[in-house]
Amino acid sequence: MPEKKKLFVLDTNVILHDSSCIYQFKEHDIVIPITVLEELDQFKKGNDTINFHAREFVRAIDALSGDKLFENGVKIGPNRGRILIKMERTFHPDLTFNFSPHKPDHHILNTAYHLAREYPRREIILVTKDVNLRIKAKSIGLKAQDYTTDHVKDVSALYKGHRTVEQAPVELIDQMYQMPFELAVESLPVEKDLVPHEFLILRNGKKSALATFDPFADTIKRVDKVPAYGIVPRNAEQTFAINALLNNDVQLVTISGKAGTGKTLLALAAALERRKYFRQIYLARPIVPLSNKDIGYLPGDIQSKLDPYMKPLFDNLGVIQNQFRPSDPKHMRIKELLESDKLVISPLSYIRGRSLVKIFFIVDEAQNLTPHEVKTILTRAGEGTKMVFTGDIFQIDHPYLDMHSNGLSYLIEKMQGQKLYAHINLEKGERSELAELASNLL
Repeated sequence: MPEKKKLFVLDTNVILHDSSCIYQFKEHDIVIPITVLEELDQFKKGNDTINFHAREFVRAIDALSGDKLFENGVKIGPNRGRILIKMERTFHPDLTFNFSPHKPDHHILNTAYHLAREYPRREIILVTKDVNLRIKAKSIGLKAQDYTTDHVKDVSALYKGHRTVEQAPVELIDQMYQMPFELAVESLPVEKDLVPHEFLILRNGKKSALATFDPFADTIKRVDKVPAYGIVPRNAEQTFAINALLNNDVQLVTISGKAGTGKTLLALAAALERRKYFRQIYLARPIVPLSNKDIGYLPGDIQSKLDPYMKPLFDNLGVIQNQFRPSDPKHMRIKELLESDKLVISPLSYIRGRSLVKIFFIVDEAQNLTPHEVKTILTRAGEGTKMVFTGDIFQIDHPYLDMHSNGLSYLIEKMQGQKLYAHINLEKGERSELAELASNLL
């Protein structure tokens, strides 16, 4: 009869994704191939999240160190399994024909394969975020799986931030247009309880109203179509987004949606509209190099290497600026903010070390962040800071993230229902009719 305790073999990318991963396998045992430690050694220096994870994991292993770590393994903790470092083995004859020994991934595969042959009664599972390596493992009869501890289980059921209430009582809709523009929560019949700062489209025939649930006053308040620094919302979802972005009671906002829905534009416009309440505006995005190459391969100095990644952010700023004539104070104000470093557009890695007190902090393309990176950014928020994360969970450039495992999906799922948080999913593209057609059909 097979042993109940499983044996998980971890790939390097799992550790670089979450340095605390060894504590997530309950009572089961863990094997770290020596090749993984060699790969981690290359990542120890640097200020990025993967460098942090490499250092933290090596320190954790060092704390458990002893001769048994390389023999029978060491107990990780109460009610947990053992961790064992496996030294290099001669390539198994079953692998030599198809897998080159010059690739570190194949050495990890070789370790897992040897274990499966040595312990046929145990369930050996290779854990890796590399899809190709999982396929290779399965091709030789090994079990392989993704690291799913921080996965969002059902993306289709992810919180949208708004709902439509059909056949809302006409008298309630009429009341929304009278003083004091709010209703008691109990007066609105809804199937599911309202979530803090959830937005509502109330409809009955030709009558309609936009509203939101205020958890602090425990009332439903009318939402008006309000412009932000010259940017006028074009649909109900954009109206909701601006409402959340301008609401001082909401300290964390997430905006999701496909390309062209106005996520970044609305966030930046709201930041400029509310600039007097904040010391600085930061607009940042993670750098995910094309074809998974390091930006070092690009020509030029560091600024010219980063310019292609920052250009879309400056494009959004240009759209806002061009709402006004060059002589208009609002046009000139943007230039002044840039020159005085009151408005900073920069790669996310350049901002991590800064103090985030009284900052309107916008993180663009947040779907390319890991859950741990999102947590790291949020836990740096100081007094008076507002955090905004924008992105499209279906358009991910990161090689080891998908719609279930990216930081934006994780943030939306975990923060739903918190009084300091609001979310809106933008569904309608507003770039152009052609852009909307391409987004929907291609």
